[in-house]
Amino acid sequence: MPNRLAAESSPYLLQHADNPVDWWPWSPDAFAEARRRDVPVLLSVGYSTCHWCHVMAHESFEDGPTAQFMNQHFVNVKVDREERPDVDAVYMAATQALTGQGGWPMTVFLTPDAEPFYAGTYFPPREGMGTPSFMRVLSSISNTWQTGREQALGNAQALTEHIREASQPRASRALPAEALNRAVQHLWQVYDDQLGGFGRAPKFPAPTTLDFLLTQPDGRDMALHTLGKMAAGGIYDQLGGGFHRYSVDAQWLVPHFEKMLYDNAQLVRVLLHAYQLTGNAEYAELARATLAYLEREMLSPDGGFYSAQDADTHTEHGGVEGLTFTWTPAEILAVLAGAGLEADTDLVLRYFGVTDEGNFLDPHQPEYGKRNVLHTPTPLNVLKRDLGDDVPERLERARAILFAARQQRPQPGTDDKVLTSWNGLALAAFADAARILGGAHYLDVARRNADFVRRELRLPDGTMRHTFKGGQARVTGLLEDHAIYGLGLVALYQAGGDLEHLHWARELWEAVRRDFWDETAGVFYSSGGQAETLLTRQAQAFDSAVISDNAAATLLALWVSRYFADEQAETIARRVIDTFSGDMLAAAGGFGGMWQAAAFLLAPHTEIAIIGTPAEREPLERALAGHFLPFTALAPAPEGGDLPVLEGRPGGGQAYVCVNRACQLPTRDPAALAGQAAALELR
Repeated sequence: MPNRLAAESSPYLLQHADNPVDWWPWSPDAFAEARRRDVPVLLSVGYSTCHWCHVMAHESFEDGPTAQFMNQHFVNVKVDREERPDVDAVYMAATQALTGQGGWPMTVFLTPDAEPFYAGTYFPPREGMGTPSFMRVLSSISNTWQTGREQALGNAQALTEHIREASQPRASRALPAEALNRAVQHLWQVYDDQLGGFGRAPKFPAPTTLDFLLTQPDGRDMALHTLGKMAAGGIYDQLGGGFHRYSVDAQWLVPHFEKMLYDNAQLVRVLLHAYQLTGNAEYAELARATLAYLEREMLSPDGGFYSAQDADTHTEHGGVEGLTFTWTPAEILAVLAGAGLEADTDLVLRYFGVTDEGNFLDPHQPEYGKRNVLHTPTPLNVLKRDLGDDVPERLERARAILFAARQQRPQPGTDDKVLTSWNGLALAAFADAARILGGAHYLDVARRNADFVRRELRLPDGTMRHTFKGGQARVTGLLEDHAIYGLGLVALYQAGGDLEHLHWARELWEAVRRDFWDETAGVFYSSGGQAETLLTRQAQAFDSAVISDNAAATLLALWVSRYFADEQAETIARRVIDTFSGDMLAAAGGFGGMWQAAAFLLAPHTEIAIIGTPAEREPLERALAGHFLPFTALAPAPEGGDLPVLEGRPGGGQAYVCVNRACQLPTRDPAALAGQAAALELR
């Protein structure tokens, strides 16, 4: 019989609805049941596309004897960390405090008052390599609860006090004048100057850090070099576009194959900014391919973007990681021969680094053998030198044939819930693409997304819901939903010139200021007063895979201050940056979003108003498209707009460039505007 999760909408929870474990969703009722039975709570947190979550589910949660023990000795609660990032953040802090690391699946044991006293991540079914088996952990925790409860309760109280104290912001201090340079120098110290990226394996894309580095002339080489290495590696889907979640090695070769909306949306913007800076069309093509992937596989018919795609391909033998994306030489030969391209096989194998030895094996399904993650180890110019100038055309033809064949394979599952915050990232990506690359199509996708979110996720009071699935919006909106979607709306206004979108962004800022700002602490809290009360409210400035909510709120405050002359918004932004300045200077690599906000705060006030009909604005907007102006308030609008930068300025296709409230003469000449814009670029 299905358990209680069958009534949920989260794809992750539904994956466990048929487990023999008597799962509860996160709810007051679950903790009331634990108090009634006088047993601890076993909290299991994961997400639908998590490979090791699938492994632990198959090994333990689908196992009858394990489930029976869990049901007898615990109240078992399952949480989708994407649906409830507030719950995840609290107990991830506890897990990291206890173990020194975190990750998913996350397993935390709680008192009936929701206080954690033991935690870990993945526990195997059998002991090995210093890791206890899951059953041994369960038995030990149950025994401790029955015979040594005072110790467990003492641990819970101490750990709860620790995470509450750690969640409180530290005393603030003004960011020093040389702070941006210090951040860049710190990043140089942890940068891999051979392979790109930061630190050792596994390597994550770190888009917020890359985007910050593009704003700093002394840091751009790190960002551009990293993008090039990623684009040549297996972390980039060489056939279908888009990026996998991370690389398990330092070379960006073998990825963890899940694809996340947030990675791809944020990386599109980084690629577009790199294209603006360098004029290198390869960055634009990578952005287009990634946008095409998002539109093809992650866009719902209603205009919302889905969350993620699985790492595993599901077969009759269970999930096999990367099976959809990997190849053997024989498979490539068969596909090309079937299309009459057998003569190109050697070229394709060489270009994509495909060998008989392979470079990837799923250790859980070794019967599928070693396969190849496609990457591009040999530069195109070398192949042209060796094999002729028609190599690019031959490769593109083969790429299309291989991709079409791959589409006929079993495909990874898609988590089709829509998250407001992550949709804000996608909205910004498509809006920036419309503004920088041109074309009405990207703008249409962005506008459809805004219409969908307004219709399905915005409440009458202007606040947002966090998630949408199966026709229902659920979970009270968090800071990340209001702030990140607000940033997406700013980008949409800059691309389309519809002042309604900018005013909606301002409305979201007012909700952020009202519901999440703490004047005494000088921070934004992740959950507002209407949200469920957890052990502690989190004030997050450290970026996870997504820009932190404090960074997003600070950036939104700065845009509101620039567009609406809102001095209080800028004051709040400065407070937040000062509050976290000590943390930022101690670990620049984890604070890319906050460093972007700091760079914005310290940049000159620059504005470019372009006034007229869309047709009148178009040549002027095209003149700006190639200029990297990340902190300039672009203000396209028809005549008579109600922004301070638009007041008293006639339209007819005129541009006004202002720096620190001093404006140059208006121009209708795209070339003259391009020259003025070039003078504003960060150098």
